[in-house]
This record gives sequence, C-alpha cells and structure tokens, in this order.
Amino acid sequence: MLEVLGLLYPWLKVGHLVFVIFWMAGLFMLPRFFVYHQEAPAGSDERARWVEREARLRRIILNPAIVLVWVFGLLLAWTTQAWSAPWFHLKLLLVVLLSGYHGYMSAYSKKLARGEEALSGKALRLLNEVPGIAAILIVTTVIVGRLYLS
Repeated sequence: MLEVLGLLYPWLKVGHLVFVIFWMAGLFMLPRFFVYHQEAPAGSDERARWVEREARLRRIILNPAIVLVWVFGLLLAWTTQAWSAPWFHLKLLLVVLLSGYHGYMSAYSKKLARGEEALSGKALRLLNEVPGIAAILIVTTVIVGRLYLS
C-alpha cells in the first residue's frame, strides 16, 4: 500500500495544497461575513441573506475542504513517514489549533443565525487575522522546520 501511495505522492500533495487554499479562503471570508451580518439591521432581509451566505460557505467550501485537507495531509504523512519528525509534530499541533478555530467560527455562525451576537465587530476583525498568522506559522514550519527540526 505504501508503494502505491509513494507513486501517488505528487497527486496527494496537489490535493492537499489545493484544499488548504480553499479552506484558508473560507476561513478568511467567514469572520468578514460576520462583520457585515452584524452591521445589517436586525430582522432585515439583508441579515437573512448573510445567514444563508454563511451557511453556504460552511457547507460548500469550509466543511468539505477541512475534511479533504486532513485526508490528504494524513496520507502524505503516512507516505513520507513524517510521524517521527519534530517539525511534523509542530505542524500537526498548529493544524489542530486551526481546526479548533474552524469549529469555533462555525459554532459562532450558528449562534449568529439564532440572533446571538457575542462578539463585537472589532473582535471579529481581530479573529480574521488568525488564519493568516496560522498560515505563516504552518508554512514556515514545513519549509524551514524540515531543515532544522529533522
């Protein structure tokens, strides 16, 4: 099985990177949607449209992307035998934390749909920076960490 995955390695990497891009795009969009949602007048058609947009973003982009990122990522780790590398442990920790952020933002989306606004626009704008910081840390870990943490 490992031999077959080895032959598929470039395709596994392509799948992983493509779905990371989709996932990150969704994670950048969702908090921005929340800001617009919360700025719309309560009970308005505009607010209802934001609820639908957020649900579609979760359903069509975010949820499938996170699943495929994990599937392709774990297959890559298995193929390359990365389990024992310190850089991989750090990357895995960062991806677990980013996955937790995804879960938190998905839960907040559902709260907003019910009319519960627990976060300010400023807090949401700050939360919008989390995926960017995570991307910097993860990419640095994979590229630089592989050189120094092997």
